[in-house]
Amino acid sequence: HALRALTAAPLARRWREVTMIGKTNLKVLVLDTDYYARQAISSYLAWDRRTRVVKLADSLDAVTAYVHDTPEIEWPDVVLLDALAANTPAALAEVIHHLEDTIPHVMTLVLDRKLNLATVRAVVAANANGCLVRDDVRIRVAWAIVWAQEHEFVISQSVQDALGPEFNELLFHAAVLPRQRQYPELPERVRQALQLCVVEGMSAELAADEMGLSPHTVRSYVKEGYRILEAYDDTIYPSDMSPQERAF
Repeated sequence: HALRALTAAPLARRWREVTMIGKTNLKVLVLDTDYYARQAISSYLAWDRRTRVVKLADSLDAVTAYVHDTPEIEWPDVVLLDALAANTPAALAEVIHHLEDTIPHVMTLVLDRKLNLATVRAVVAANANGCLVRDDVRIRVAWAIVWAQEHEFVISQSVQDALGPEFNELLFHAAVLPRQRQYPELPERVRQALQLCVVEGMSAELAADEMGLSPHTVRSYVKEGYRILEAYDDTIYPSDMSPQERAF
């Protein structure tokens, strides 16, 4: 969580976000044509207690079958939709319409692998809830989903930049995902240890093999990383959260 974003929110808003960690339970369906992308997104969502993956689907037919065979209480609140789930922007709009007809009141967020303004326009025209470029979101996907609940339509920074003068006309009601904090205070080797042990979930032994260090050194780097992250994060987390979960 500490790695997710830099925001200028006042303490009251941060407290609201903290309470949501324990009380929010958003059911998420991931519709993505890429196996490895589905698994990565699922693992990132699993780190945040506010999101729970109910289905990993590789096609619209798989989504329809899931909804047909599953009690309504387990239908998703949010669909993360791969922009390549359809061959054209117009076809993508039809997928969005089908999802929202099949799952009433669902929030549909489109994840694009690279910026395509035709896709953005199709997503807007289909009345989806957002269009995000994956490289803008990265590991913050769960946080982005929760953040999107408070906004009518969300985009990531590169979408706003690419639209230029068209932004105010086309997406005047859009909220732009805050940029991720870079944490320049983290030494590169400490950052690498956090990436392997926290984000990728490796053991210290496996990370040590990747980094050419001893497991003891890796553990010390991770511990130092926790200290630096906590020094720049005044969020109050639930008492039962592990240091690894808070660091993510």
